[in-house]
Amino acid sequence: MPIVDEPFPRPARWGGPELARLTRMLGQSSLFYWKGPQTAALHEEFRKLYPFKHLAACSSGTASLHIALAALRLRPGEEVIVPPITDMGSVIGILYQQAVPVFVDLDPDTYNLDPAAIENAVTAKTRAIMAVHLAGNPCDMAAILTIARKHRLVVIEDCAQAWGAEQQGRPVGMFGDFGCYSFNDFKHLSCGDGGMVGTQSDQFGESLGKWGDKAYDRVAGERDISLLRDPSDLAPNYRISEPQAAIAAAQMGKLGAIVARRIEIASRLTAALGEVPGIRPPVTRAGDKHSFWFYLLRLETERFRGGQAGFADALRAEGVNLSAGYLPKPLYGYRVFQNHNFFGGAWPVRDFGLTTMDYRQVKCPVAEAILADSILLYMNEAFSDGYVTKLIQAIVSVARRLAR
Repeated sequence: MPIVDEPFPRPARWGGPELARLTRMLGQSSLFYWKGPQTAALHEEFRKLYPFKHLAACSSGTASLHIALAALRLRPGEEVIVPPITDMGSVIGILYQQAVPVFVDLDPDTYNLDPAAIENAVTAKTRAIMAVHLAGNPCDMAAILTIARKHRLVVIEDCAQAWGAEQQGRPVGMFGDFGCYSFNDFKHLSCGDGGMVGTQSDQFGESLGKWGDKAYDRVAGERDISLLRDPSDLAPNYRISEPQAAIAAAQMGKLGAIVARRIEIASRLTAALGEVPGIRPPVTRAGDKHSFWFYLLRLETERFRGGQAGFADALRAEGVNLSAGYLPKPLYGYRVFQNHNFFGGAWPVRDFGLTTMDYRQVKCPVAEAILADSILLYMNEAFSDGYVTKLIQAIVSVARRLAR
């Protein structure tokens, strides 16, 4: 009988608040986002937690990042610094704008961008830094902003996994030039798929929405329809719909309770596992709030028979829901990067000499080590105290049994 002898808990994510908004929505004459009451309500509810001056709701977290990148008007071959442990959605917009993702190494304890590695990667072509708050652990934004100001770089915060996370009491996403969020089905808050991008900058913000709306300027178009139908730029269609917005708006009020419970669970895990020889819990910098989309611990693999794979297999046998590492490899190791296969087997900016980047030569030793020795524990706010106790017992038991 496994120690964790009950099914993995699943929270009831949608209910009365979502149904009420959807019911009201069905009385509308249109489900289009522009001036739609549900999209307007989403912006209003979002600003209660993230008071951005300019907002653009969109179809996904990937879309939110692409909108921010498009608003920069990147030139082909310009560079954006990114971490190598993140979702593909972080880099898709960079590549579609014909810019170059530059992968830099990570801090071994927080799993976020190492400011020293950022500084070393800046070139004359660098335009932006994308700070990914992995799993809800805030990046060192003070250090990142210092580097950005020094080199006149834009900072985009990828907060897809970081709903409710804070640095020194301030929500992540509100430090840089753009904050980007995801309502994907697996995130803290969800409407199936959806996103939000925000900025305080009038320079970027006044035309922010058009970069996810085929470059249509709906504000100017209300004065003169010819301006709406005569776009001056190229942009994709990343519009949100009113049903998505209705559910997302209802979700916003649930964030505080969701994050508070996840922090309680993670705090118990960290307190218990920090006492186990050979296990290194994730580190949150003093004064920061980690919102724990997942819980990623590291193993001193030489201390356990079977290493990472053996430890993971033993935990699964004890009923633990986990992954050995977060990704199979850093992004630069994916086939699409190794083959530079971004556009029909080609990469125009490289083929035309606008970059010399060769992802086959990229190495980030810390990131590779993190993926080789980490265990990702899936978690959510539905965990009971009893379930957490069993989870801790399973991990401690396996660690003792496999100790060399």
